[in-house]
Amino acid sequence: MFKTLTRSVTAAATLAMLSACTTVGHDFVAPKPEAAAAHFRHAEAQSGEATLPLDSWTLFGDATLNALELRALQDNPNVEAAAQRLMEAQAQLGVARSDQGVKLGVGASTSYSHTSENTTQAIMLGRHTIEGSNYAIDASLSYEVDLWGRVRRAVESADAQALAARYDRDGVLLMLTHQVATTYFQLRGLDAEIAILERALDTRRESEQLVSARFDGGFSNELDLARTRVERANAEADLQEARRQRLTLEHGLAVLVGASPNTPLLADMGRAAHAELPEPPAIPVGLPASLLAQRPDLASSVSNLRALNAQVGVAEGAFYPSVNLTGDYGRASEQLRDLTSASSKQYSIGPLSLSLPLFDGGRNKANLSASQARYEQAVANHQNKLLTALREVEDALSDVQQRRLQAQAQAQAQQAAARAYEVAEARYERGVSSYLDVTDAQRSSLAADRASVQIRTQRLLAAVNLARALGGGWSPEASATLASKLPARRSGGQDDKL
Repeated sequence: MFKTLTRSVTAAATLAMLSACTTVGHDFVAPKPEAAAAHFRHAEAQSGEATLPLDSWTLFGDATLNALELRALQDNPNVEAAAQRLMEAQAQLGVARSDQGVKLGVGASTSYSHTSENTTQAIMLGRHTIEGSNYAIDASLSYEVDLWGRVRRAVESADAQALAARYDRDGVLLMLTHQVATTYFQLRGLDAEIAILERALDTRRESEQLVSARFDGGFSNELDLARTRVERANAEADLQEARRQRLTLEHGLAVLVGASPNTPLLADMGRAAHAELPEPPAIPVGLPASLLAQRPDLASSVSNLRALNAQVGVAEGAFYPSVNLTGDYGRASEQLRDLTSASSKQYSIGPLSLSLPLFDGGRNKANLSASQARYEQAVANHQNKLLTALREVEDALSDVQQRRLQAQAQAQAQQAAARAYEVAEARYERGVSSYLDVTDAQRSSLAADRASVQIRTQRLLAAVNLARALGGGWSPEASATLASKLPARRSGGQDDKL
């Protein structure tokens, strides 16, 4: 028995060594972007590499925004769902890896049998019946000799899919932080606009009272009085509309951070004076296009390419023989007390089986063609994602530039409109012009003030969009920083395995 076992183990070891030398399919090579995509058209150039803080939202220096972002990373249900999808992918990787090892099982059984006297065998034995109990306990072993690397390719595919799930989780975190920042600054912009509308309403009410007094004294006409009332009512309507929009944004922001929509979110955060909008952060010069590599969606796409490339190797492995080694060792006895005796021992080594597909109606060939087509399709989709990412960054950079120029021009318009309102009001008080000039000047000044706030809000949103387009910030460690904000219960301690 010992010699037989030694020969079998030696043969299995030899096959295992041979299998380590051969792997079906081609090793994966990540696609490289074209040379034309090495830089951004709207990014100012400088020697050296741009660096900024890791968490993109901290660039705005807003404590309330920082608290909201951290709360969203902790409590948003989508984060939990993404973390569970990652754990599922890691579990599937464990399933694939199990095929590389030896499978060992143990079992125990008991049975009672009574044979018929009328069977052919019983007649040959003089119509004797065989009956009695049987007890058995055994251990079985099986191992697939991965001679062509099919199992290794399957493990490689599962590993790439697990890594893609990790990048998908990072993408969820990136999109969530982007949505929180966007909603927050939209809300801040409405706060500033509401402050302007409240001041305008106070001015309209004072004008209405003034014109009403002049009308009562015979110094004004009813048309001017009607105009002041119309302007006051319009200001009230605009203010209510802005407040309605603000409530909608606050409800959405509460949901993003995992709270009930009826939660007074900003009040809980110690709401500051949001009527003043902050300046957008300065965008550093010298942004290299290589920063796109940190985008979770592109990194996930590359991992999926690697998984599909490995699946092509798995499909190729179906054309080659599969080799399996099995063995069994145990004890069997009619009496339970005899199971431990040497005479109850039974074992088998083998078979060392080999199976080779000869004719399958073209099934393996079709599977290989489908795998190759899926890979080529993924390559094309990846190129499209890369172009889309480049476009998003270019759009964000140009938006940052143009919004800055727009804000400068709007500041001039705002100043001129304020001066025109002062002149019109003075001329009306001296009786040089009608109240219609005052009304027109009021409208122009209010529109200029609101447009200025809206442009400043758009400048903040452009900076937020640029951070998202670059994958979370201007640092390759940005996505890792996002993941570090998660509580331990979400990652389940599994990330280190990747």
